This record gives sequence, C-alpha cells and structure tokens, in this order.
Amino acid sequence: MKKIISIISLLLIIASVLLPAAGVQEAPAQKQYVLRFNHVLTPQDPYHAAFLNWAEAVKERTNGGLTVEVYPSAQLGVEEDILEQIRQGANIGQNTDAARLGMYVPDMAVMNAPYFVETLDEVQKLNTLPTVQAWKAELERTQGFKVLSFFWVQGFRQTVTNKPITSPKDLNGLRIRTPGAPIWQESIRAIGAIPVAMNYGDMFSGLQTKAIDGLELSFTATSTGNFHEVCKYVNETKHILLINFEVISSKWFNSLPPEYQQILEEECNKAGLEVSRQYLEELDPKNLALLKSRGMTVIPEAQIDMKAFKAAGEAAYVKLNLQAARDKIYAEMGKAK
Repeated sequence: MKKIISIISLLLIIASVLLPAAGVQEAPAQKQYVLRFNHVLTPQDPYHAAFLNWAEAVKERTNGGLTVEVYPSAQLGVEEDILEQIRQGANIGQNTDAARLGMYVPDMAVMNAPYFVETLDEVQKLNTLPTVQAWKAELERTQGFKVLSFFWVQGFRQTVTNKPITSPKDLNGLRIRTPGAPIWQESIRAIGAIPVAMNYGDMFSGLQTKAIDGLELSFTATSTGNFHEVCKYVNETKHILLINFEVISSKWFNSLPPEYQQILEEECNKAGLEVSRQYLEELDPKNLALLKSRGMTVIPEAQIDMKAFKAAGEAAYVKLNLQAARDKIYAEMGKAK
C-alpha cells in the first residue's frame, strides 16, 4: 500500500509540472530589427536631431520591434565604404546625395546639378515623376539600394572663401573642396573654381593648411562647422539646392514585416520634410545672422551676377551628358528650362 501511495504521489507531482506547460503556451518573442544609420554631420547639426526624431518615431510605432541607431560624424566609416556595405545587404543606412547615387544610376546625378531645382515644393514634386520613380526602381533592382526618402533638403550651397565672389571669374584659380563624385566636381568647375575632393571631416584642417582655398556649404553647415574661424566671406551663389537621400539595403528592407517597411518610410519622409522646412525658413536665416555676428562678410544674392552663374553651370550638364535627363524631368514637371 505504501508503495502504491508513493507512486501516486510521484505521478501527481509530475502532472503538476507538465499539465500547466501543456495547457498554457507562451507567446513567441517579438523579433527585433536594428538599423544602424550613419551620417557625416556633427551632433550639433540640425540633421542629427532630425534623425533622432525619426528613430524615436519608428521605435514608438513598432513598440520597439524596429530601432534605428544614429551615428554622427561618420562613426561607422566614410560614406563610400558604407554605401558598398549597404549594397551587400548589411543592416546599415546612410545619408547621401544624388551625386553619389549617380555613380550607380548615372542620370540621377542631375538632381545634384547646378540650379536644377529651387524650392522644397519642386523636390516633393520630383518624387511623383515617372522618370524619378524609374531611377529609384533601378537603384533597388540592380544596385541593392532602397531609397527611403529624399525629402531631406539641406538648404542652398553657397561659396565660402577668403575673397568676395560676385561672378564666376572671381572663382578662377580658387581650390574649392567638394565630395569626389563627378557631378560635384564638374558643378564647381563649371562655375569657375578648381574642385578638390576631400572628406567632410578634413575641411577645417584643409583650410588651415592652405590645401584648399574655400568650401561650398549651406549657411547652417558653415556656422555649425565654425568655418568663420578660417574663412572671411560667405557668398550667396545658391548654386545647388542640396537634396539628401536616406538609403538602406533593399535586401534588408525586404526582410522587414510589411508594416515596419511602411512605418520606416513614412516617418523618414515626415522627419525630412520637417527639418527641410526648418532649414530653409528658420535655420539658414538664423545662421546667416550668426555668421555676420561672428565677423564674416556676406555677399548677398543681389550683389552677385546670378545670370552669369546659371549660364556657367550649364557646362556641368554638357560635360556629364545630363541635358537630356534634365529636359525630360522639366517636361514631366511642367518647368521651364
């Protein structure tokens, strides 16, 4: 009898352990996705704060299922290296531009050409055009890039020098820093200067050592980079309205749940439009005033021969065979040449 009682007790103990496990199944853990996002700008740049806002919105809407980690000052590496990692499918993103993307789909470079577009509304309209949609599809299909958004307009590029600039001939002989992409180089060459390819982080020391004579930056980037310490003049040439592209791996993007894909794109567009309006309407005017207060001399657009600059800029389109691409875009936009 004692033996039977012991066996029953043992069976009851085993049952008390196994039955709850059999009857109550734990919900599977939510899969976590992480995007590591790189950019070359400083933590003080308004874009960095905008990228953090994008990351927070994505985290909130996905309940932490998708997180975006933001790395300023090229902490993950130089832009060209990051772009190649993206093509290989890494869970990395990069803030880039049409100049660099034009090295993969050549006609896209036109979006970085001199005096191509002039307003944020025109940039938004570009995304509705069949030709631009085809370029984005080609980037994804043949190069492995997914464009999340290009509604990140970083203001007009101005020439930053140690002499006043009022016409293209004033830039003759001046070595102006640019990224290494062909459209950047040819745009600066077209308006009269000698382009010098140099990493963003090397610009300040480049000016100190006279490796370069000047830059081409927005008022805001000139201010946040403290370039008033090494340059005397900022000249309102407005030669490029800089359109930034936020790109990630198309392979990695397609591995996300569809709702995460939608959230990532929607919030990227939203954050981009917000900071772009802020850049054009508030930040650039504020930083222009700040540069003046720091002792820089501003040569305003009214004193610059803009007709001569726009005519000179045409040489970049000719050199890189981008006239047809521009004219096709303008026709779809209903924009006069």
